[in-house]
Amino acid sequence: MLTTEEILETIKMVQEENLDIRTITMGISLRDCGDADHKVACRKIYDKVTRLAGLLVKTGDEIAREFGMPIVNKRISVTPIALVAEASAAENYLEYAVALDKAAEAVGVNFIGGFSALVHKGFTGGDTMLVESIPLALSSTERVCASVNVATSRAGINMDAIAMISRVIKKTAELTAENDSIGCAKLVVFANVPEDNPFMAGAFHGVGEPDCVINTGVSGPGVVKSAIKKVGSADLGALSETIKKTSFKITRMGELVGRTAAKRLGVPFGIVDVSLAPTPAVGDSVAEILEEMGLERCGAPGSTAALALLNDGVKKGGAMASSYVGGLSGAFIPVSEDAGMINAVIDGALTIEKLEAMTAVCSVGLDMIAIPGDTPVETIAAIIADEAAIGVFNHKTTAVRIIPAAGKKVGDQVEFGGLLGRAPIMAVSKFSAEKFIRRGGRIPAPIHSLRN
Repeated sequence: MLTTEEILETIKMVQEENLDIRTITMGISLRDCGDADHKVACRKIYDKVTRLAGLLVKTGDEIAREFGMPIVNKRISVTPIALVAEASAAENYLEYAVALDKAAEAVGVNFIGGFSALVHKGFTGGDTMLVESIPLALSSTERVCASVNVATSRAGINMDAIAMISRVIKKTAELTAENDSIGCAKLVVFANVPEDNPFMAGAFHGVGEPDCVINTGVSGPGVVKSAIKKVGSADLGALSETIKKTSFKITRMGELVGRTAAKRLGVPFGIVDVSLAPTPAVGDSVAEILEEMGLERCGAPGSTAALALLNDGVKKGGAMASSYVGGLSGAFIPVSEDAGMINAVIDGALTIEKLEAMTAVCSVGLDMIAIPGDTPVETIAAIIADEAAIGVFNHKTTAVRIIPAAGKKVGDQVEFGGLLGRAPIMAVSKFSAEKFIRRGGRIPAPIHSLRN
């Protein structure tokens, strides 16, 4: 139980330090919705999602009022659509995306994730159809999010999948060019994807999950920054302890909210993902945490070490607070969604290469990176391959959400609004990886993957 002192402390975190429950995400299995007739399947999907998630938004709003805790987003994740749609004879999977979009609109959530495929070792017919349908799906819907897993530490890296998804990213950027290529902001390419991730755009409902489940995602960069500021010039060991204790408090609140929502909705509670997920709001920045630690600017030498300390402290504190910490859990470093990251890029302190180094120790990867629209497909593929290699060879999740903004060049910006924020166009290397990418095939799993 929370003590009175903890409750008062939490109120202060909410009012002054931007603490919030970033999302309550309902995971829904659609494995019983497959049908040879895709129209029948789409109707089943719409009916099941609206039936199970009909009270999700209302329940979240009620809990937010009762606890005095902002719950920013109510969202849905579903079984990877490639698994569900494969039973049909549909020529493409656009209608599945439209059905998801309509269901999300009907229940009032802002995003629904799961227009997804797992292709780390190869493609089935349904996987190929799903990936090829992504550009049209994301340009024709508002709430649908897509993801593709292209690598695991046990299977290696599917370079053919990376080449294919890179072409899809370019096509998606072109089809949504009038909105600064926003379609790409709803598409994540993963290595070692977790199947219980509540955060968009990469959320989907894994095959090992129950029929319906509630997961929560908690965020509090402002709270951690404030805690670090209070300890002044304390050494790095003391800094780590401060982060752990702060993460502990944040996680406990996240689990309380999640369990309450699950009970009221009559479904199991899954996990709490305690992640420092920033927003464009002032004081809600991971970059500013690193600068509070002592860096002149995020991206300066020492940034990777500081981020490693931060990420480790968040995970340790979360694990102390709950036996059900899952998802991505750690520190996110999305450029467009973090005011401090944006400023670091504009000031020249932060480059794609430095961000890549930092992803070796953060909880995700190259996230919400805007690059010139004329960037070659092979360069995009090589960036994804580099990030996948970091994940595969270090047994961690990595991901890429990259936006080759159509018609934009270095010095321009893209504007998405809301939590997606804005992003300066970042320079990419002028040197080509075309011959390497065109080799295709699969990069084998590392030797340390043989652990059985």
